[in-house]
Amino acid sequence: MPRVLVSDKLSPTAVQIFKDRGVEVDYLPDLGPDKEKLLSVIGQYDGLAIRSATKVTEKLIAAATNLKVIGRAGIGVDNVDIPAASRKGIIVMNTPFGNSITTAEHAVALMFALARQIPEANASTHAGKWEKNRFMGVEITGKTLGIIGCGNIGSIVATRGVGLKMHVVAFDPFLSEGRASELGVEKVELEELFARADFITLHTPMTEKTRNIINADSIATMKDGVFIINCARGGLIVESDLVAALKSGKVGGAAIDVFEVEPAKESALFGLENVVATPHLGAATSEAQENVALQVAEQMSDYLIKGAVSNAINMPSITAEEAPRLKPFVKLAEVLGAFVGQVTEDPIKEVEILFDGSTASMNTRALISATLAGLIRPQVSDVNMVSAPIMAKERGIRLTELKRDKSGVFDGYIKLTVVTEKQTRSIAGTVFSDGKPRFIQIKGINLDAEVGQHMLYTTNADAPGIIGLLGTVCGENGVNIANFQLGRNRPGGDAIALLYLDAPFPEDVLAKVRAHKSIDSAKRLQFDVAEA
Repeated sequence: MPRVLVSDKLSPTAVQIFKDRGVEVDYLPDLGPDKEKLLSVIGQYDGLAIRSATKVTEKLIAAATNLKVIGRAGIGVDNVDIPAASRKGIIVMNTPFGNSITTAEHAVALMFALARQIPEANASTHAGKWEKNRFMGVEITGKTLGIIGCGNIGSIVATRGVGLKMHVVAFDPFLSEGRASELGVEKVELEELFARADFITLHTPMTEKTRNIINADSIATMKDGVFIINCARGGLIVESDLVAALKSGKVGGAAIDVFEVEPAKESALFGLENVVATPHLGAATSEAQENVALQVAEQMSDYLIKGAVSNAINMPSITAEEAPRLKPFVKLAEVLGAFVGQVTEDPIKEVEILFDGSTASMNTRALISATLAGLIRPQVSDVNMVSAPIMAKERGIRLTELKRDKSGVFDGYIKLTVVTEKQTRSIAGTVFSDGKPRFIQIKGINLDAEVGQHMLYTTNADAPGIIGLLGTVCGENGVNIANFQLGRNRPGGDAIALLYLDAPFPEDVLAKVRAHKSIDSAKRLQFDVAEA
């Protein structure tokens, strides 16, 4: 039974989801900040469920010898060392949809607060000043709302803006014209958004391209008196540049829920009358906190029990519905990679993966990850679908994915081609109705071969006596051949042989096979066929 540690506060309902799904769970909500205690126990767990208090550092990941998945109840994963987790093959999940409405509503609330100077008016009134003429606001209706990032949260803000009779313009490289039309927004470039918007709200993730997206230069292109709202990430705005613009009046006001450094105990933004500041409250509603807790419990349980991957930061998603159908093809992809990885000695420069027929419509990102894992595993035993793409990239391997309609007798197959300095190797395989992977082409030679746990692969010129040679060498040295598969491209051309064995082919016998002048090459193969 998989075991999960909950080291931050989750609702009792979320904890019960783990139990109901067949996952053993230890609920220790105060363990997150206790770094040494967490370090001492993390090795016992398959999963770690966190909020923001637990810091999943490289040191903690190194101690997490059994950890398979980290689930963050919330969207931000700044407290997780994702590269370290990926290298260790640990899936990192978040819950990007559980607090979307809450965060969007907070952004809209801050927009109103800015437009009508509600926080300052509130403080003044509580102080008994009744400064009715001091707080002259602006209407929202008819104004232009610029949304930077029109994904899940940004699109909700967009629909709210349209409902408020605002003209909404949006910048998002991934926003299609069709989706923009559906939302009732105008898709524009960033420069045009800066020039036209009366209110600008940020809803984009933090990347190298979006870091400091609002700075002195971009502010200079904005309307005088523009209002800026940030409920996304603090590093999207250069705070010192924003402070200068607020003081000069170039920016009429700013509503900031997130800061460059959090918790923000001090900031140059604090104390400015035209700034509304909240302590990262975007997701702070009881509904949102419950939603993300339930979601992370469901996602982690689905992965640990069913192999389904949802909302992973470092791994292709695999739905619970597609997991059973995809599983045998994941195994096939691993086997194809493992075959080439075991017979290839030179550094790999290029990898091409062709998905033909039905496989082209599958989750090819997951199949690519599985192929790379199989390819690298002969050199790095603990690689998996999470770490393999990173290792391939670190090794400078160029990856190409191809898809095409059904082109042969098989409904669908996968073909792997690998290029080194000295040669090009290829192998293709498919899955039959029994769910087991099969080789259908090796080295351009068609065949129909099952995958065995222990195998010997030989190449030679097509000539009489090869079967007898291999049988004699094995017989004289006590090696039992369980099965035998042959293939050739043409009479007298290139030929291959696959021997199925009861145990690993002995090294001394392998040397005798290789020494024979009729054998071009001989490789010992081993595959994990337990789930094939």
